[in-house]
This record gives sequence, C-alpha cells and structure tokens, in this order.
Amino acid sequence: MNLGAHEKLKMESQLYEAIEKKELHLHYQIQVDEMYRPFGAEALLRWVHPERGQVGPMQFIPLVEETGLIVSIGHWVLDQACAQLKAWQNDALTRDLILAVNVSARQFRQPDFVERMEELVHRHAINPAMIKLEITESLLLKDIQDVIAIMSALKTLGVRFSLDDFGTGYSCLQYLKRLPLNQLKIDQSFVRDLAIDSSDRAIVRTIIAMAQNLNLDVIAEGVETVEQREILLNMGCTHFQGYLFGKPVPIDKFEALLR
Repeated sequence: MNLGAHEKLKMESQLYEAIEKKELHLHYQIQVDEMYRPFGAEALLRWVHPERGQVGPMQFIPLVEETGLIVSIGHWVLDQACAQLKAWQNDALTRDLILAVNVSARQFRQPDFVERMEELVHRHAINPAMIKLEITESLLLKDIQDVIAIMSALKTLGVRFSLDDFGTGYSCLQYLKRLPLNQLKIDQSFVRDLAIDSSDRAIVRTIIAMAQNLNLDVIAEGVETVEQREILLNMGCTHFQGYLFGKPVPIDKFEALLR
C-alpha cells in the first residue's frame, strides 16, 4: 500500500509538469458513416513520459480527475482542439470534419466554462459547429437545471453535444428530451459482444430507436469487426468509431489516413 501511495504521489507531481514539458499530446480517432466516409474524429489525450514511455489513459486520467488537474488540462485540450480545427479549415479534405472532445463534469461546471469556450472560438476564429463536446451521464446526476442552462448557452454559440457512454450510468431519461443534445454514443461495452449476446443487441436496438424518436444522431464506439458493423447498420446505426476504421493516432498519421 505504501508503494502504491508513493507511486501515486510521484505520478501526480509529474503530471503538474507534463504540460510545460510538452509531454501531453492529442491523438485522433476517425469517425465514419455507413459508406466508410470520414465525417469527424475524436480527440484523445495521451501522455508520453520520458522515462515511463506512453502512459495509458486509465493510469493517469482518474488521477487527473481526482487532483482537479482536469480543469487546466481540459482547457489545454480544448485549446489544442480549436487550433487543430483552425488548421483544418484551410484544407478541402478536412474543413468539414467535426472534432469531438471529452469534457469532465468538474470542468463543465466551472463558473467561467461558457466564457472560456466563447474566448477559444473567437481567438481561433473557427466555426463552433465543428466542435462536439462529449459529456457523460455522471454530469446529469445533480443540478440538472444548471447543466441545461450551460448547454443551452453553448448551443446558442453553435457548439454540438454528444452524450458519451450512454446506458452505462444512471440515465436520467426524464431529462433526455430537455437536454440540447445532438447525439447519443453507444458505449463499446454493448458493442463488444453484439454477435453473441442477445441482451446487448436488445439494449443497442433500444438506444438507436430512442435516438431516432428524439431526432438525435447516434454513433457506436468500439467497433472492431465487420460483423459488429453489419449488425449495427441493420439496426439503423450509420455512424461508427473503432479499430475497424482506425486507431487513435498522432495528427500526422491521422491526416495521412484521410489521404
């Protein structure tokens, strides 16, 4: 236990220096439609440590959340994402790509979050409709009126929203119709065993039907096989993300994949 606590403190100290030392990077995972056409990407945070090498997200993201570093690092991620969208605007191959960025509950609830988003959009001179903020169901567990107000303000700005990991938490179905969402994201835990698990198929079919009835887009993550894609397609899901189409990669490899 002492070794674990010491390791945690050491990693926490190193995280504080990670941004200044440029150890944090964004990788991009492609999102495609039913015709395999790219329509967007998800920006995913990666930490390349000079001694540890690439640190897995599950090793450091919970620590980032726990320490509160998620607020400053999350803002850095949004800034980098907006800068990338600006660069994409000048290329016919990338100017229509929508970039999804994960936002934690703590970051989202910051009093100046809306103002920070507005500042980023104006400073980078980008179309806010190209940004898709991915939020999780944990955000909806308390102060739902405040959440709706923040989302509505950002929706007025033009920002899109996706409800990530849908169905894995405490779904507030009574609020779903009131949230200014654009998309539901089917969690990979339901996609993994689609071919062999009838319960997963029933859940996914229900999520897709719910999205369609609420006029929301739906995307499935964690799609790794042609069979999974075909099952999802037959259920009415036409947007996909997963290793079948591409792994999260640095920006140069991502743009090479597009070409």
